[in-house]
Amino acid sequence: MLRNNLHYHKLGTGPNILLAFHGIGQTGSSCFQPFADHLGGHYTIYAFDLYFHGSSNIPDFWAKDELISKKAWHDTIAPFLKENEIKQFDIAGFSMGGRFALATLELFPQQINKAFLIAPDGVSEHPLYTIASRSKAARSLFRWLMKNPSVFFKSADFLQKTGLIHSSLYRFTQQVLNTPEKRRTIYNSWVSFRDFHFNISSLYKLTQSQNIDLLLFTGKFDKLLKPSAVDKLRKLLPENKSMILQSGHTQLVEKVAYLIATNVFFKP
Repeated sequence: MLRNNLHYHKLGTGPNILLAFHGIGQTGSSCFQPFADHLGGHYTIYAFDLYFHGSSNIPDFWAKDELISKKAWHDTIAPFLKENEIKQFDIAGFSMGGRFALATLELFPQQINKAFLIAPDGVSEHPLYTIASRSKAARSLFRWLMKNPSVFFKSADFLQKTGLIHSSLYRFTQQVLNTPEKRRTIYNSWVSFRDFHFNISSLYKLTQSQNIDLLLFTGKFDKLLKPSAVDKLRKLLPENKSMILQSGHTQLVEKVAYLIATNVFFKP
């Protein structure tokens, strides 16, 4: 179903509501099917196809460098909640979807009970993202590289062979950038989501004031978003609210879903 040009998948049949936001290059259903498998009796899951992904149909920003603002996000989620008569809900965000989970926390704190942040983007900002998205000149270069990928791939190959980037990151880069459509998705997402940055300390204080149960999960072997990338948030959390799992990046959602479903402490 569509809401303001965002498609969502309705998974599970449980009495509790979970809004779920996927990672780069995924769809809501492909990312959060493990949550439906393990937690579908507890949750009805609204797994969104985020902008430029899956069945979400919005104008191509390829040459526009337009922002998707936090206000635009509010103006998408607020009517969705009203139309579906959702008063209280939980949220989950994986990787890129972490930015949307954090924005939802910031915008709708009084309605959120639990937040599952799974290798979340948005807690810190990778220097490459800052370089590629924050200035007009850099965005122009980034766009040129995405339209002329041979230079990019040769550079990545050199960096991998010299050990400057991990082989798993190199393989992931090849996978998510191997077609013009995927490169367009990456460019649009990086450039258009640059307004989604956060004061983590203030946001954590907000979750405390609203008694939101915030749980952070990262993967010990994750080379795309290392556990250290979320230290700013981890250091604020009680030890039992942050877990480093024996996992890489792509297996994390499955392992977190199983953990929540089987671990008494984390049981929803």
